[in-house]
Amino acid sequence: MQVKRFFAADMRTAMKLVRDELGADAAIIGNRRVAGGVELTAALDYQVPAPVRPNPALEAELRKTQARIASAQAELSTRAEQDAGKDRQLFANESLLAPELPATPVKPQRPVEAVAPAAPAVDPRALDAMRFELNGLRELIEVQLGSIAWGQLQNRRPQQANLWRRLQRMGLSAELSQALLSKVAGVAEPRQAWRMLLAHLAHAITTPKVEPLEEGGVIALVGPAGMGKTTTLAKLAARYVLKYGAQQVALVSMDSFRIGAQEQLKTLGRILGVSVTQIDPGQSLLQALAPLAKKRVVLVDTAGLPGNDPALRLQLESLASARIKAKNYLVLAATSQSQVLKAAYHSYKRCGLSGCILTKLDEAASLGEVLGLAIGQQLPVAYVTDGPRIPDDLQVPRSHQLVSRAVGLQAVEEPSEDAMAQMFAGLYHNPAQRAG
Repeated sequence: MQVKRFFAADMRTAMKLVRDELGADAAIIGNRRVAGGVELTAALDYQVPAPVRPNPALEAELRKTQARIASAQAELSTRAEQDAGKDRQLFANESLLAPELPATPVKPQRPVEAVAPAAPAVDPRALDAMRFELNGLRELIEVQLGSIAWGQLQNRRPQQANLWRRLQRMGLSAELSQALLSKVAGVAEPRQAWRMLLAHLAHAITTPKVEPLEEGGVIALVGPAGMGKTTTLAKLAARYVLKYGAQQVALVSMDSFRIGAQEQLKTLGRILGVSVTQIDPGQSLLQALAPLAKKRVVLVDTAGLPGNDPALRLQLESLASARIKAKNYLVLAATSQSQVLKAAYHSYKRCGLSGCILTKLDEAASLGEVLGLAIGQQLPVAYVTDGPRIPDDLQVPRSHQLVSRAVGLQAVEEPSEDAMAQMFAGLYHNPAQRAG
């Protein structure tokens, strides 16, 4: 028997190291927390075992164990509070009524207070160690369940497994892929299933029936720094001026934080012959917009601030005002990672979003992440930009064109078996979601 130790930052990475070096037949015989991560001890018998077939009983037992671990974690989170409250509960009945006095006077006696034993102190280090062990077991079970689910899908439904791989090459999330695949589960012919799947994906992407510039009003571009807000605003302004002239459009800058931001907008205004209004910190947006009430379109450039910045909260509150009636569009760069896109949405959704604008499509290696966010959060895609030219590289999107572009950008290489197993393991974070 071969026994070896593996060190990694987390349990899933350690499990991947075990599979890469010892194979899927290796058994985990120990795990413990060490400085900087975890240590796994794995063993492999040199005798090759018979191929493992799906074991429904084992799967059921793994799911039961997962449920018990979740219950234990919930119990741990409340145990410290319960122990801390025992002392208060012991003295809850401290003020008792005195018994009825007898007929003959007696000397009142001082009531004896009940003294309860002190509750045992809870060692925070022991709780942390227990939580670590439970989290490690949970991750091990998720990885095993993910591997089992992916292996069963490949054996029982190879066509469905192939569609899973193609969607992963496009960069779509596991949850969105699962929802799409459920709509074509009964289609037997592979090409027809793929075409129907892409049709469902296009149907899930919402685009506005009327272009926002045609509707007019106050249009504000919001989003983190680096997403392309100012460049996109310049393209929108130039698009409107070329079509209707410069008299009925105005530009407003709320970005007093980035060096040169307002000067950049001033330069654009001089080129286009459009008025530019600057809003300083503390100045009311409503007051700044009052002289522009007769303009048909007012384009507002906002500051890209971190989600925890108090100035961002004030900026979003002013844009959300019912008196301003601004249509706020979240600008998202297609080059951003999925976690960055999600953080941007949760930071800026407080102002009330009318939709989103997708930028930097010409630099993106995948469109699945940004399209997945727009679909998941039900954000209409108002515009897309795919280059630096003003205003040529700004288009009103069509859903089927976005899907075709996403297919064209899909990765060349197939996702690895480990990547697919890890993706299926992620589905087990939510018990209501199961692959296949």
